Amino acid sequence: MAICPSRDELGCDDHLPKALREKLRAHYSLQTLELVRKQGSRDTTQKFLWRLADHSLIESVLIPANPALYGEVSDRHTLCVSTQVGCAYGCKFCASGLDGWKRNLGVEEIVEQVLAVERWNVQNSGNEAKDVEEPAAIPRSALRVPRFIDNLVIMGMGEPLANYDNLLKALKILNAPWGGGIGARKITISTSGLAPQIRKLADEPLQFRLALSLHGATDETRNKIMPVNRKYPLKELTAACEFYQHKKGRMITFEYILIAGVNDGLDQVNPLAKLARTLNAKVNLIPYNKVEDLPWERPTEMVQEAFLAALEKTARHRHPATRKGHDIDAACGQLRLKTERELAAL
Repeated sequence: MAICPSRDELGCDDHLPKALREKLRAHYSLQTLELVRKQGSRDTTQKFLWRLADHSLIESVLIPANPALYGEVSDRHTLCVSTQVGCAYGCKFCASGLDGWKRNLGVEEIVEQVLAVERWNVQNSGNEAKDVEEPAAIPRSALRVPRFIDNLVIMGMGEPLANYDNLLKALKILNAPWGGGIGARKITISTSGLAPQIRKLADEPLQFRLALSLHGATDETRNKIMPVNRKYPLKELTAACEFYQHKKGRMITFEYILIAGVNDGLDQVNPLAKLARTLNAKVNLIPYNKVEDLPWERPTEMVQEAFLAALEKTARHRHPATRKGHDIDAACGQLRLKTERELAAL
């Protein structure tokens, strides 16, 4: 479903035949996201809670680049985008699926997260973003005007590859010269491990990056915290990632959230390093963000440092990260869950 005007905005009562009005309403929508709540972190990470047309809530997170993390200038802005309302995959440490899966986001709802954050930026930065004058008939991206959001990570609420068709349509719009103009290699798609969809993504012509939410380098560990591993265990998942690399020639990123007493032991280092070497992957170590009502905890700094030091000795590529947003409800789905419960209590 694309984005389009409602009846009142079109003046449909006076100007368009009834059959055409109904056809437009069936295929298009001009709904914009309503900002319900925003949290700003001390590290300038910003979390946005949006209300959709059906009153469902979703989140987006704006993450400024850290030079120590990416080795690039700090004026890069990455947006973490949601693809579903809730999640059906039930990762034990994640807030997104605590209230189950509601529905997939439409193409327009995925794209609109980028546009909504950029509108918010214009509104909150005075006239600074309005200085560039552009001919109305020429798309902004066609003029190569730098946009505020220049990197996307599809790692928000939901399992992105479970909403495959809508996601790919949205990303093609955000990538197109006539659309968002964001380079495909600046768009990273994350998955908890849907092996068939990874193979399908490998056959796509655009060079999107792939991140695997690994969080455990053995089936025993992943089975404890990620039910998807029972359907697509590591052997099958590794084969799909190898196929992706063969087709794309791109490095894969392992997202590895360190959870105290679950996957932070030094016995996990060797299997993680071995898997990283097999897939020529880089490892992004992420300290756990505490989620209310869940028993998991962030490891101590000492445990984190010991794990990283051991991994550095064995892994060919590593990418240690200090997780941003620890002082806000930045864990995926956390602000939505908190707000829905507050509203239900009214």
